[in-house]
This record gives sequence, C-alpha cells and structure tokens, in this order.
Amino acid sequence: PYLGWFERESHQDYEAAMAALKRTETEDLASRLIGELSGGEQQRVLIARALAQATPAMLFDEPTAHLDLRHQDRLLKLIRTLCREQHLTVMIALHDLNLVSRFADRVALLSDGGVHRLGKPEQVLTSEELASVYGIRIHVMAHPFDGKPLILPGD
Repeated sequence: PYLGWFERESHQDYEAAMAALKRTETEDLASRLIGELSGGEQQRVLIARALAQATPAMLFDEPTAHLDLRHQDRLLKLIRTLCREQHLTVMIALHDLNLVSRFADRVALLSDGGVHRLGKPEQVLTSEELASVYGIRIHVMAHPFDGKPLILPGD
C-alpha cells in the first residue's frame, strides 16, 4: 500500500490489498480497470483501497453515494466493525440523516460553515435542531425496531 516511484508491491502489500477487497466484497473486480466499473463499484473499490492502507484514522465523504441499499448497509456495518475491532477513528460526511442516526456514535450537525450542534444522534437529530438548520418542518420519531431517531421531512 505504500510504494515509492520505482518500487513494486511486496507479498504483504498484495495480501493487504486482497484482504481489503474481500472485506468490501469486491475481489471479483480486481482484474478490471477502474473506468470499466459502475459508480457504486468504483466507490466500493476506493473504500477497499483505503482499508488496505491500514491507517488509524479515515475520512470518508459520502461513501454510500452510488450504492444500492444492500451495499450501503454492508459498507457502513463494515466501517463500524472495523472501528470497533481495530480501534479506528472514522469521520464520515453523510447527507442521509437516517443512515447517520443508524450508524453514528457522534454527530456534528453543520450549518453556515460551522458546527451547529455536536453530540449523540438522539441529542442532535431532533425536530428543533434539524428544522433550525434546514429551514423546513421535520418530524423525528423513535424507530419502531431500534428506538433510534427516524427522520421524516414534511408537513
């Protein structure tokens, strides 16, 4: 994962890359060029590349973009598992507030270029806080299965 200009991959590099492809369920894409992949496949391969780096911290910007529901769920569960197993620090920018509610340990609600509110999802993802940031009426209720905030915009 860390190569200089004229270096070649070591066996350890290859194993790290293959393990990352397996964890992201993209090993079948390893022989294809990135330009041949769909947007969702590219996103999953880029996540695998980040995992192969074995860094203690990761920053993701909309990692669920272009992914169907199954792959969104699997990817965020994988990231959460890696956080817990490998004690990683992960920051994820997401616009889907229901995914934030479901997967985040802490939430930074941003507005006007700054942090509007910081805390646990149930502290931050409230009707009042969200309406203040988004300027629309937002209903927040407890999800019937897990009790986490369920966000529904509208009147």
